Amino acid sequence: MHRRCDARAMALPKGDAGAAAHRMTAIEGTPAEAASAPAADGAAGADAPARKLQIALVDDDRNILTTVSIALQAEGFATRLYSDGETALKALLDNSPDLAVFDIKMPKMDGMELLRRLRENSALPVIFLTSKDDESDEEAGLQLGADDYIAKPFSLRLLIARIRAILRRADPLVAGATPSTEPDPAPATLTRGRLFMDPARHQVTWQGEAVSLTVTEFLILEALAIRPGVIKSRNQLMDAAYPDDVFVDDRTVDSHIKRMRRKFKLVDPGFEAIDTLYGAGYSFTDG
Repeated sequence: MHRRCDARAMALPKGDAGAAAHRMTAIEGTPAEAASAPAADGAAGADAPARKLQIALVDDDRNILTTVSIALQAEGFATRLYSDGETALKALLDNSPDLAVFDIKMPKMDGMELLRRLRENSALPVIFLTSKDDESDEEAGLQLGADDYIAKPFSLRLLIARIRAILRRADPLVAGATPSTEPDPAPATLTRGRLFMDPARHQVTWQGEAVSLTVTEFLILEALAIRPGVIKSRNQLMDAAYPDDVFVDDRTVDSHIKRMRRKFKLVDPGFEAIDTLYGAGYSFTDG
């Protein structure tokens, strides 16, 4: 069975497309939503709405900027849009948003250089969004400090799910204030031998040493560690890591497992807790 990414997953959410397009008034960093009307006299400070979490989008493709911005606004986020890395760098350092989504290939300054220079002064959560299907690009981005990596064509639902997960990890209380259509139970921590996982913050340690995983890697590992020794098929692991309407090739799981093993081996060269049963799937065993 194969689940495959489909460019049609970029379809806009239901709503008034004309009104949504009207909100796209600027590309160079102006918040892409209509200004709120001033409060009526005597109402100032009464039931003031919660601050919307700001997501910066950096991509030279205007269609992607527009589509993603409208989808995020429909989910209760505010957006700031930039069409090149050079413009984005100054704006992000001057006024940091809550999270940023970068393309890799852009004019003036590409996403890799933008992230490298941003990391000199900022720990802003970053997701790479790129058409490049090259594992070396992904590895380089993650080593520079990206929090996750999503390849084009992509599902808007998957991107929004990853944004929410990273915001919860960065600040569970703030992220919890963002409206969501899905239940958000407070998960317990998980300890399996030398492995410790904190789902609320997407933090992982092995033998007390921190291991930096992407959101997708974390969800796959969590699915394995919840039931040690039980073999999980690729399809089961994809179901744990991706929304129901997101289709990916089942060999994608193999790539995530390979990268996870490599990361754990950096803190423990003898790491062998993720087992492979060829033709069946994977299991987690420690002890």
